[in-house]
Amino acid sequence: MRIKPPRFFLPRLLKRWTPTSLWGRSLLIIVLPIAIMQVAVTWAFFDAHWQTVTSSLADGLAGDISWVVQSYEANPTPANLAELQDRAERNLALSVALQPGKALPKRKGYALFGPVDWSIKRALENHIDQPFWFDTTRYPAYVDVRVAVPQGVIRIIAPRDRAFATQGRLFIFWLTMATVLLTAVAVLFIRNQVRAIERLADAADAFGRGGDVPQFKPHGAREVRKAAHAFIAMKERIQRYIDQRTALLASVSHDLRTPLTRLKLEAALAEPSPQVSAIKRDLAEMEHMIDEYLAFARGEGGEALESVPLRMLIQEVSEGARRAGAEVAVDADATLAAQVRPNAFKRALANLVMNAAAHGEHVAVAARPRPAGGVEILVDDDGPGIPPERYEDAFKPFNRLDEARNQNEKGVGLGLAIARDVARALGGDVTLDRSPLGGLRAVVRLPG
Repeated sequence: MRIKPPRFFLPRLLKRWTPTSLWGRSLLIIVLPIAIMQVAVTWAFFDAHWQTVTSSLADGLAGDISWVVQSYEANPTPANLAELQDRAERNLALSVALQPGKALPKRKGYALFGPVDWSIKRALENHIDQPFWFDTTRYPAYVDVRVAVPQGVIRIIAPRDRAFATQGRLFIFWLTMATVLLTAVAVLFIRNQVRAIERLADAADAFGRGGDVPQFKPHGAREVRKAAHAFIAMKERIQRYIDQRTALLASVSHDLRTPLTRLKLEAALAEPSPQVSAIKRDLAEMEHMIDEYLAFARGEGGEALESVPLRMLIQEVSEGARRAGAEVAVDADATLAAQVRPNAFKRALANLVMNAAAHGEHVAVAARPRPAGGVEILVDDDGPGIPPERYEDAFKPFNRLDEARNQNEKGVGLGLAIARDVARALGGDVTLDRSPLGGLRAVVRLPG
């Protein structure tokens, strides 16, 4: 029995909540250590300094209050009280007053969970044996302490900075401001670096779709500029290769068509006969094959991108299928458009529609927007279809799949290959599926 290793969910959970963009991850890498450092510094400050200082101040204030109470109880005369009030105000910054016949308030005047209030309460409990009451909330700058004595209540008003360190909040303020400043600098720096990478990605995407990017210039850090220069060099090499291939194809086209034209002329001048008719058919098929080969190799790459209404384009393509005898139903919104090379995409779509018309009596062409963005075009037929395991084979150049689909004699097995090549050049794709009509469905997906 094989024992499965334990699965750890923490890495998966962290991966789920970690930003997926370079911008978010870079910001997290810089901001998270800053935040952790600030929290650690704040905790160390409060634990090792602020609470210690506050406890010392609270103990000192409680000791002074205890001295005042004990000195009065030792000699509870008006003269001694006056002397204590004078000495406490001059030397201890305390305001002392006797409230004869009064009792301690019943309400609580301090926060139950405040560290400062608990420090004062603990210090007073350690230094004063008499019942006491204190209030840290009524006066913002003072602490009100009252101690019960036989004559009534001694009320002592002490400055707040005598009870705890008031600079703690200022420290937290400057620490927070430093964090905000560092984060702002990090955001600006990271944004500039990410923007350079985004420009490079946009230029690569535009070039991959066949567009020109003459305005692109390297920006950003040295590594990003190095990648941008490598992209520009790659783009130039690919463009040179395309230009050379286009020139070669033009030369091949001229060289092949010249003898082909002479043969067609000789066949036209020859006496009519069954052999001449067969030669003419062979010449027409040869011309068609040359056109197909050149179209596949050329890919219509020199054409500019345009926004084309899909319904109009589909209707133009469908007319050819109707003339071939097929019933074609079109379902496309008049406002739906896509960025394509009109002639190349029209040729690719015509290949799909004519292929459907050649193998079925009913053809349905529909265009609709995709939920994730972009558009998709569905071409359905009611023909014999193709087994699912042969879908990818159908896209291979010169593969006719005769045993699956009874293709016409003019076909050379390039229709689906040309359609996929054009779609992928636009950043999309062409896939095959089972049609609701019973035959084959071709799905053309184009980006937004």
